[in-house]
Amino acid sequence: MKGFKQTTRPEQALKRFLDNLAARQLESEKVSLDEALGRVLAKDIVSNVNIPPYDRAAMDGYAVVAEDSFGSSQTNPALLRLIGKTVMGISPILKITRGEAAEITTGAVLPPGADAVVMLEYARRIDARQIEVLAPVTPGENVSRAGEDVQEGDVVLRRGTRLEPPDIGMLAALMLNEVEVVRRPRVAILCTGDELVELDDSPQQGKIVNTNRFVLSALVRKVGGAETYLGIVEDSVADISRLVRKGLAEADIVLVTGGTSVGETDLVPEAIQLLGKPGMLVHGVSMRPGMPTGLASVDGKAVVSLSGQPVAAMIGFNMFVRPVMLRLLGTEEELTASVKARVLRRAASALGMKTFLRVTVMEVNGEYIADPITTTGSGLLSSMTQANGMIIIPEDKEGIEAGEEATVALFRPIERRRHG
Repeated sequence: MKGFKQTTRPEQALKRFLDNLAARQLESEKVSLDEALGRVLAKDIVSNVNIPPYDRAAMDGYAVVAEDSFGSSQTNPALLRLIGKTVMGISPILKITRGEAAEITTGAVLPPGADAVVMLEYARRIDARQIEVLAPVTPGENVSRAGEDVQEGDVVLRRGTRLEPPDIGMLAALMLNEVEVVRRPRVAILCTGDELVELDDSPQQGKIVNTNRFVLSALVRKVGGAETYLGIVEDSVADISRLVRKGLAEADIVLVTGGTSVGETDLVPEAIQLLGKPGMLVHGVSMRPGMPTGLASVDGKAVVSLSGQPVAAMIGFNMFVRPVMLRLLGTEEELTASVKARVLRRAASALGMKTFLRVTVMEVNGEYIADPITTTGSGLLSSMTQANGMIIIPEDKEGIEAGEEATVALFRPIERRRHG
């Protein structure tokens, strides 16, 4: 192990990487609304209808001409003739003229001639044909107007929107049964190492199960991509190059785990360098875990070599692969929930290295406390399964002190405790 002669700051590494990738957005495809959740819109959605499509009652009550109610009160009610009833789901056959009213339910179409609804609480039924109005209403009161929610010609959802449940409801309200979305980025995953075996194999002493395949596949799907698994490859420059080339032919991004440091068996950078220009752009990033991360561009496509250690691979993925996938999808990074928390105990970090500190955040008597995970090795998955948040310690800071307040990015719910 000769060690890295130099490392690149994460932000500089990401910029260099993105600047050397082909600037493109993926093709679109049509999917049904049932399949659209989480997908990214390929074009603006422009409404060709008004929502609601007609004036409708916003309250149960009586449809009236508002002017007939002017000046009415408990002691001086306005007397109106009741001519019938209209209910939701049925087109009204009534027409309201001055001095008339019709009983109406919430959501029902407002009868022609009416321009307001008197709430039931402010009306009194005299008999089957007459009501008294006990308070005035203004034109449009208690009425949901046509186009109040969406007007014809409105841009309802913008290209690049990742569709959430309310968006699916809006598309259905627009009477769209399918929508055009960006196709999923295809990400090829190749795992290197003579020590790796597949999950279904029986590992002998010295062998380990290839967990990175499942961790990275899950991360790809979570961002909105589709993974292609290229398998496990032994430590051979020729074999690694051949399979990375296969991944480049089939996918938009290639991920290689393991073999990316500077030891004798770390052959991935050399193998990638054989594939095309400009090749390796960054090898060694100023961050922990994940320092051996390598970033390459082969004919405009991204090739990322991640640490074989699962936690370092996860952090490298989120730092460098996720932004590439989002750019291919034409969407923005989603906001991450965060809280301010008081650090329970001191945690060390190296100057010049951005450190990703895994913590457990608890709410104790109304205050957020962040307890650093003691098992923090980059190969220990338990440091991520036990944690619910991450504190990023910048390169110019040497650790974080007990009692110091820090911003914690959350990826699991906060545990709540009460101390007596």
